[in-house]
Amino acid sequence: MAIARDIADRPGAATVPVRQAGEMIDPFGRAITYLRISVTDRCDFRCVYCMAENMTFLPKRDLLTLEELDRLATTFVEKGVRKLRLTGGEPLVRRNIMHLIRSLSRHLGTGALDELTITTNGSQLERFAAELADCGVKRINVSLDTLNPDKFKEITRWGNFAKVMAGIDAAQAAGIRVKLNAVALKGFNDDEIPSMLEWAHGRGMDMTLIETMPLGEIDGDRTDQYLPLSAVRAGLSERFTLTDIPYKTGGPARYVEVEETGGRLGFITPLTHNFCESCNRVRLTCTGTLYMCLGQEDAADLRTPLRASEGNELLSNAIDEAIGRKPEGHDFIIDRETRKPAVSRHMSVTGG
Repeated sequence: MAIARDIADRPGAATVPVRQAGEMIDPFGRAITYLRISVTDRCDFRCVYCMAENMTFLPKRDLLTLEELDRLATTFVEKGVRKLRLTGGEPLVRRNIMHLIRSLSRHLGTGALDELTITTNGSQLERFAAELADCGVKRINVSLDTLNPDKFKEITRWGNFAKVMAGIDAAQAAGIRVKLNAVALKGFNDDEIPSMLEWAHGRGMDMTLIETMPLGEIDGDRTDQYLPLSAVRAGLSERFTLTDIPYKTGGPARYVEVEETGGRLGFITPLTHNFCESCNRVRLTCTGTLYMCLGQEDAADLRTPLRASEGNELLSNAIDEAIGRKPEGHDFIIDRETRKPAVSRHMSVTGG
């Protein structure tokens, strides 16, 4: 199509193949096959590295309806997306969210979609795990930064550790594979990482460590929280045998196999090791705003074309135009001189 040829002619752009039907190719030749949808900016936790305790959330009237989210997601699937991840905020606190998940699961049945999954804090999993499994959700990510109930309360402010543990139990009982996501935080959970790793692998769960990201204003100073995963890996290597492996889940994590536990450990390193060269992802907010990069402010309004017509031609054209602007990478920085976050929006707006 013309858009791919036009992009290829831009100064500094990589040579991009002409896009075939059902494909989205960005200016740097990357096929966009993964859509993350933040179905709500609301959350029942207030994790200290993610948001301020006294958050002002979007008015409910500003959110896309579940039917509109379905239509948007379906349009992306028709354009080549093979993986959908629902995020938040906390996706399972959105009213009637299972109606959306069950509706989207039809794309698994047709083979148009390879995977439908969610990232959750686990608080609602005990309630929804069996239905998620019935909808074809085979794998989920649970965000969990500590196994110490007191520290859990400290980091989440509002979280209930016992409910999260019950949720993980319920997910595994339903046959859903669970992967733990832990944000590495200096002086908070760095000493706990080895035991968390052993606990996760002992239960058959992979684990991924994530560097804290400079998104949105919070109550504290992220410089005090930032723990480079290069240092974490060096420390773990003194205790475990870590072997790099080519395993991929479609996201940015680089994985190692831990010989002593037999499990996998992932590292998401937006600051110490930029992972943008293989980015296949875009992010859609609950208001219909598409962010082509987590670490950039440029965005596209998809709500207007979505509502302008019952057909999807305007929407499809808007998506093509947005993918044509996808940047090569982000500009995350955390240091004492860079006081403001890289972008003003919180992670809960874009989706984790």
